[in-house]
Amino acid sequence: MDFEEITGSSKVFPGEYLLYVPRNTIVLCGAYTGDIIRALDNGTLIEDKVANFKKINLDREERSGRRNYISRCKGCGS
Repeated sequence: MDFEEITGSSKVFPGEYLLYVPRNTIVLCGAYTGDIIRALDNGTLIEDKVANFKKINLDREERSGRRNYISRCKGCGS
Protein backbone atom coordinates (compact mmCIF):
# COMPACT_ATOMS: atom_id res chain seq x y z
CA MET A 1 0.00 0.00 0.00
CA ASP A 2 1.43 3.33 -1.06
CA PHE A 3 0.30 6.88 -0.38
CA GLU A 4 0.84 9.58 -3.00
CA GLU A 5 0.44 13.32 -2.91
CA ILE A 6 -2.58 14.77 -4.71
CA THR A 7 -1.46 17.09 -7.48
CA GLY A 8 -3.31 19.07 -10.13
CA SER A 9 -3.12 16.17 -12.56
CA SER A 10 -4.41 13.64 -10.00
CA LYS A 11 -8.08 12.78 -10.15
CA VAL A 12 -9.98 12.43 -6.91
CA PHE A 13 -13.52 11.11 -7.11
CA PRO A 14 -16.36 11.22 -4.58
CA GLY A 15 -16.61 7.86 -2.83
CA GLU A 16 -12.85 7.30 -2.93
CA TYR A 17 -10.98 6.56 0.28
CA LEU A 18 -8.14 8.95 1.19
CA LEU A 19 -5.62 9.25 4.00
CA TYR A 20 -6.14 12.36 6.14
CA VAL A 21 -2.62 13.14 7.33
CA PRO A 22 -3.25 15.36 10.44
CA ARG A 23 -5.35 12.65 12.13
CA ASN A 24 -3.72 9.72 10.31
CA THR A 25 -7.13 8.23 9.47
CA ILE A 26 -8.82 6.88 6.36
CA VAL A 27 -11.68 9.14 5.23
CA LEU A 28 -14.34 8.98 2.51
CA CYS A 29 -14.10 11.75 -0.08
CA GLY A 30 -17.34 13.64 -0.58
CA ALA A 31 -16.32 16.56 -2.81
CA TYR A 32 -13.15 17.77 -4.52
CA THR A 33 -13.10 21.40 -5.63
CA GLY A 34 -9.53 21.86 -6.81
CA ASP A 35 -8.02 23.26 -3.61
CA ILE A 36 -10.43 21.96 -0.94
CA ILE A 37 -11.63 18.45 -0.17
CA ARG A 38 -14.74 17.66 1.86
CA ALA A 39 -14.64 14.22 3.45
CA LEU A 40 -16.37 12.11 6.07
CA ASP A 41 -14.33 10.92 9.04
CA ASN A 42 -16.25 8.71 11.44
CA GLY A 43 -19.51 10.57 10.82
CA THR A 44 -18.09 14.09 10.93
CA LEU A 45 -17.55 16.35 7.93
CA ILE A 46 -13.99 17.55 7.34
CA GLU A 47 -13.22 20.43 4.99
CA ASP A 48 -9.49 21.00 4.52
CA LYS A 49 -6.73 21.81 2.02
CA VAL A 50 -5.74 19.19 -0.55
CA ALA A 51 -2.20 19.15 0.88
CA ASN A 52 -3.53 17.40 4.00
CA PHE A 53 -4.84 14.40 2.03
CA LYS A 54 -3.07 11.56 0.22
CA LYS A 55 -4.36 9.02 -2.30
CA ILE A 56 -4.22 5.33 -1.42
CA ASN A 57 -2.70 3.04 -4.06
CA LEU A 58 -2.96 -0.73 -3.75
CA ASP A 59 -0.85 -3.23 -5.66
CA ARG A 60 -2.59 -5.73 -7.90
CA GLU A 61 -2.02 -8.49 -5.35
CA GLU A 62 -3.41 -6.42 -2.48
CA ARG A 63 -6.44 -5.37 -4.53
CA SER A 64 -7.32 -8.94 -5.48
CA GLY A 65 -6.79 -10.14 -1.91
CA ARG A 66 -9.25 -7.59 -0.51
CA ARG A 67 -12.19 -8.45 -2.75
CA ASN A 68 -15.29 -9.46 -0.87
CA TYR A 69 -17.18 -12.28 -2.48
CA ILE A 70 -20.84 -12.41 -1.57
CA SER A 71 -22.66 -15.62 -2.29
CA ARG A 72 -26.38 -16.17 -2.43
CA CYS A 73 -28.37 -18.61 -0.44
CA LYS A 74 -28.21 -21.99 -2.16
CA GLY A 75 -31.43 -23.29 -0.63
CA CYS A 76 -34.07 -21.71 -2.86
CA GLY A 77 -32.26 -20.74 -6.08
CA SER A 78 -30.66 -22.56 -8.90
